[in-house]
Amino acid sequence: MPIWCDPLGLALGVALDRLLADPQSPAHPVALFGRVAGRLEKSLYADDRARGALHVAVCVGGATALGVLAVRLTPHPALRTGVTALATWAVLGGTTLAREGRHMADALEGDDVPRARARLPHLCGRDPRHLEAPELARATVESLAENTSDAVVAPLFWGAVAGVPGLLAYRAVNTLDAMIGHRSPRYERFGWAAARLDDVANYVPARLTGVLTVLTAPDPAGARAMLSRDGHRHPSPNSGRCEAAFAGALGVTLGGKNVYEGRTEERPTMGDGPSPEVGDIRRAVRLTRAVSLAAAGAAVATAWALRRLLTK
Repeated sequence: MPIWCDPLGLALGVALDRLLADPQSPAHPVALFGRVAGRLEKSLYADDRARGALHVAVCVGGATALGVLAVRLTPHPALRTGVTALATWAVLGGTTLAREGRHMADALEGDDVPRARARLPHLCGRDPRHLEAPELARATVESLAENTSDAVVAPLFWGAVAGVPGLLAYRAVNTLDAMIGHRSPRYERFGWAAARLDDVANYVPARLTGVLTVLTAPDPAGARAMLSRDGHRHPSPNSGRCEAAFAGALGVTLGGKNVYEGRTEERPTMGDGPSPEVGDIRRAVRLTRAVSLAAAGAAVATAWALRRLLTK
């Protein structure tokens, strides 16, 4: 039985994310995966790349196997549509991402900087304790740009080309990167495999995000110019494509000094405009919505085309 993606299930999953978002519950599948991965880490951890690679192989392999099993056990078309819809809903985060952007906009528009600082960790790992409104606005716009790829475009891409196994495998890879892929004394070696695999998994989706941003941007020419000129300047092989396109689309400059758990990074700037202001957050949320809708349409069309090709 071929493991192609059910296009109707993919579309229904997108609709479920729009209606239900991402419930903050310990029973959510991604939260369950995180707890399992955390417990496995306690057993496997060593300051060693090989142990980290084993941890990633077991976690991602297990998620992929679960996806394959789910498909094998649902040969009936209606059941497969339902499983695909639930898997898509479980791995998408577009609605929650947009809501978090709006929460930040509400707080900063009300001059409630402490509230915005408390909310920023929902979007990124940047240390918010000493950030003022301009830095919080920039952090929000940058996070919206990067997470539009991670939370929407990438899972839809892998779902379209690899079905339920692709959906679950991608979310496992991205979750592990968030857990252990960042640079720190503990994870410098153990998290290396998680970080590199996440780079590979997001290589195509990040560039698709850049293209979709150009296509849906309020300033397509600006988005295209900055994507071409600055997309490669970010230290990440992928994040810069998203941030540069957003910078051009919104007419702002992104990048600069970021602080992560006491560690300071000076990022290259992207874009030609002024630094983001509070009012730019809602514009970035609207752009995230537009890119997400375009990605959903493209993913469903791709899944439908692949299904026809593979069932001839």
